Amino acid sequence: MALAVFTLGGNSVHSFKVTSIDGGIIDFSSFKGKKILIVNTASKCGYTPQYEDLEKLYETYKSKLVIVGFPANNFGGQEPGSNTEINAFCKKNYGVTFPLAEKVSVKGDDTHALFKWLTSKKENGVLDAEIKWNFTKFLLDEQGKLLAVFPSGVKPMDEEIVKFLK
Repeated sequence: MALAVFTLGGNSVHSFKVTSIDGGIIDFSSFKGKKILIVNTASKCGYTPQYEDLEKLYETYKSKLVIVGFPANNFGGQEPGSNTEINAFCKKNYGVTFPLAEKVSVKGDDTHALFKWLTSKKENGVLDAEIKWNFTKFLLDEQGKLLAVFPSGVKPMDEEIVKFLK
């Protein structure tokens, strides 16, 4: 199932590699020099239309931003599909072109290592964060350091996020 996540230590997301939704590898070190927005996503959530704004944000700022979506079924069973089904849904309904990781767990005993890092000040060196629902957004700087966390209700094109990209 999940690719072994390689962490080299330190406070940078660039030490992570994860499995993409189509079985490839997303190597966060390849995003050095760009900001990264990591989002836990779901296909059957009230916030699912945010995929449209995530794609708009990506298209607008892709010279300096990469977005990585992580489908997760942790909240209300709102991501029940397989990786293949989720990928098809995102492309067909929202024209998603930004990278998607395989479906992971972002909360609980089986939390993916990347989300343990994102939510633990002990690991990321910046802050503790709690993922309360789908479409929580983690913004990282060009060096892979955590900059900010935005709750589900903050839309991708909101000034709270965009101000970091101007």
